[in-house]
Amino acid sequence: MKRKLNLYLALIRWDRPAGWLLLLWPSLSALWIAKGGYPGLHLLVVFVLGTILMRSAGCCINDVADKDFDKHVKRTANRPVTSGQVGVKEAIFLGAVLALFAFILVLTTNQVCVVWSFAAALIAIAYPFAKRFVSIPQAVLGVAFSFGVPMAFAAINAEQLSWTDSFGAVPLFAWGLLGSNLFWVLAYDTEYAMVDRDDDLRIGIKTSAITLGEYDVFFVMLFYVLHLFSWWYLLETKILSNWFSLSIIAAAAQAVVHYFLIRKRDRSGCFKAFRLNHWIGASLFMGIVMSYAF
Repeated sequence: MKRKLNLYLALIRWDRPAGWLLLLWPSLSALWIAKGGYPGLHLLVVFVLGTILMRSAGCCINDVADKDFDKHVKRTANRPVTSGQVGVKEAIFLGAVLALFAFILVLTTNQVCVVWSFAAALIAIAYPFAKRFVSIPQAVLGVAFSFGVPMAFAAINAEQLSWTDSFGAVPLFAWGLLGSNLFWVLAYDTEYAMVDRDDDLRIGIKTSAITLGEYDVFFVMLFYVLHLFSWWYLLETKILSNWFSLSIIAAAAQAVVHYFLIRKRDRSGCFKAFRLNHWIGASLFMGIVMSYAF
């Protein structure tokens, strides 16, 4: 039983919290912005636990979809499903249970947030298969990893609305934040894709690192610039604070460090840059929290 539990924990990447932190920070930022400050314990618990559960469920779906590809990639060959230590049906069942618990949490919010949760789940399911058909599947992941933003606005703004008002509950501003966050996902997931580029070329997987080719480093840095500039542009009239400005500077400084990690395109440097990305999101979130607090 202990061995099986350890395999399940490995399947959901329990020892690698960077994945769910990348999902969490923009969602929490959106909660604070939508509420104009602390959103309350209930929504905080819903979004933190929901993020962890859905990221874990996504890992199950991804590993089942990619099991025939992962065995040809050095970094992923020993994953539980790929290596046969966890069966496909087991992984699907575990993912479904985790997603169900996340859905139960969403049911404690409002009808509009529930409706948007279905859209988020569909995009998350679609991503693993996008790598077969889309030249830059990281864009699909970007939408999936940014969908906590409109859900946060729905959770705050739609308390008295029915599901028929789903689109009206999420302002255009929230979709702008989603678009801004999409650039960040493109940056860090291209770094991630650069780790496996040689293996992906051999097995025929499509990634942004392959599509962008020799311009990969340039575009990663461009994505960082677009993310930080659009984040600042969207929020500077709402949050007039030195804390917010400092958070943008701190995030930009980290992006510069990432350039030196990925410029030679070695696996270890690219993977380290990816794993450090959640600190960029944490910096921007703390800038927002401190701005509203003071």
